[in-house]
Amino acid sequence: MTARIVVAAPASGSGKTTVATGLMAALTARGLTVSPHKVGPDYIDPGYHALATGRPGRNLDPFLVGEELIVPLLRHGARGADIAVIEGVMGLYDGAGERDDFASTAHIARLLDAPVVLVVDASAAGRSVAALVHGFRSYGDVRLGGVILNRIGSEAHEHLCRTAIEELSVPVLGALRRRDDMAAPSRHLGLIPAAERDAEAVRLVRRLGEIVAESCDLDAVLALARSAPPLTAPAWSPADAVGPRPGGARPVAAVAGGPAFTFGYAENEELLEAAGAEVVRFDPLRDEALPDGVRGLVIGGGFPEMYAGELSANERLRAQVRRLAASGAPVYAECAGLLYLVRELEGRPMCGVLDATAAMTSRLTLGYRTAVALTDSVATRAGERLNGHEFHRTAVDPPHGPAPAWQWAMRPRGSRKDGFATGSCLASYLHLHWTGRPEIARRLVDAMEGRR
Repeated sequence: MTARIVVAAPASGSGKTTVATGLMAALTARGLTVSPHKVGPDYIDPGYHALATGRPGRNLDPFLVGEELIVPLLRHGARGADIAVIEGVMGLYDGAGERDDFASTAHIARLLDAPVVLVVDASAAGRSVAALVHGFRSYGDVRLGGVILNRIGSEAHEHLCRTAIEELSVPVLGALRRRDDMAAPSRHLGLIPAAERDAEAVRLVRRLGEIVAESCDLDAVLALARSAPPLTAPAWSPADAVGPRPGGARPVAAVAGGPAFTFGYAENEELLEAAGAEVVRFDPLRDEALPDGVRGLVIGGGFPEMYAGELSANERLRAQVRRLAASGAPVYAECAGLLYLVRELEGRPMCGVLDATAAMTSRLTLGYRTAVALTDSVATRAGERLNGHEFHRTAVDPPHGPAPAWQWAMRPRGSRKDGFATGSCLASYLHLHWTGRPEIARRLVDAMEGRR
């Protein structure tokens, strides 16, 4: 597989998620196998990508995993696919760096040697869109392969914008009209995850595919994607990343899922399996018991604050989680998982594994973090330095236990301690892509098998 395109935009809110998801759905409807990818640490967009393609949505983020793994991860995710569609993040050159575009969409496009399709919001402009496109073509060193106009008002508006851009010899690959039926509902952390919307989300994605197929030249998009040169780096392998494992029965690792726990990287579960675990999903909203034979627990991110009543009402499962943690079995929790393990969330009883409470706040906490592990735990060793990110509108009181999990630098100055490294439990707000630190999976499985 060498065919690939990056879908970018001048700024957030231009419609790149709409276009990227619609392209994935339209190409899939044509009978192509499409590999979906997202630049950055976003968890929500990949859920819609998965609905559009029938394959796991995967993230490409050099801050979290390192530049050297971007091509191998794309090749791993795109194995057997006809084309990879990579949705960008924010504006084309917006990334983690203050002085460069590190971890931006442009950075990923360069690493993948992939052509860029720029989604331009033309709702409040005419010929001026050409000046914007000219600026993006001239700035930086990515290959701008074409433009898709979004929020076009009329045929005359489309003709005006197309003519101006084509004077630059930049192909216009499509033009989407303003529509009220193309927006996914959102709330305090962005779009509502696809897993929470079920049939409604499926209908939306199908409609996006129909609109993009009607409004874009899919043959031209495919030709552009196929113009990308071959990639020579080998595909990433979870088995190679974790190394050989001892023989014998596989311990059961229970991984939380369902509407309240939708955030997670596909590679994390693949690493657990490669390290020797049998990964079994459970839904804390509906399942009254943990999977049979469970030896360890992983609870990722999501929106437990939206389901606090239902989670609290599942008393039998909460008690099982508490007993499992007390038994010394490894428990790893990120963000939503942290909230599920505290005594109370929004005044509702939770699992009580951690002596803390949690509540919603008016402040969005969002950003990359470079964290130093302060305490040995089931997944880390004191002094290790890891890259992750935060994404929440909640606060935990106290923010850390007597043995904090992490310390990270805060801008413009100072530092912050966060999380709980208590016995066999590691819980904090920090989201980690284990591909960058595969020893996390190996250590968790070792702890499940009593080799900690």
